[in-house]
Amino acid sequence: MKIEQLLRLDLIRKRSIDKSLAKSMIESSIDVMKAIKDTPLNEQTATIIFRETYESVRQLGDARLWLLGYEPKNHEASMEILKEIEIKNKIKLNHLMRFKNIRNDINYRGFKATLSQANEILEFWNLCCDEIIRNLKSELSFKS
Repeated sequence: MKIEQLLRLDLIRKRSIDKSLAKSMIESSIDVMKAIKDTPLNEQTATIIFRETYESVRQLGDARLWLLGYEPKNHEASMEILKEIEIKNKIKLNHLMRFKNIRNDINYRGFKATLSQANEILEFWNLCCDEIIRNLKSELSFKS
């Protein structure tokens, strides 16, 4: 979804570009995922791994919006703006809204993530997020 659509749907608000906040969010996302990758995946940890991986992906979307000079009003905006980034596995970005729905089920309905769901979002991270992070860091240095 383009910025214009996000504005029209009132999912974002105009702010000043905030490079330091964007950088902090990118670093936080990377740090959390280092810890997640050290966590063994099993039925007890699947929900935590899914939720924290989702939050790390969302932070990348938030960082992108702040680099563009917008504040997200909800997770949908953060997920949608990531779909605008050109990456090799762009088709995988279509999973973002389903991940958001699973995370909402976890947080608001007591749903437990399955091993399959946790594996899927970890696979998404491994296939897509390094490239997303490189793109964001490139935008960050370009805006300096």
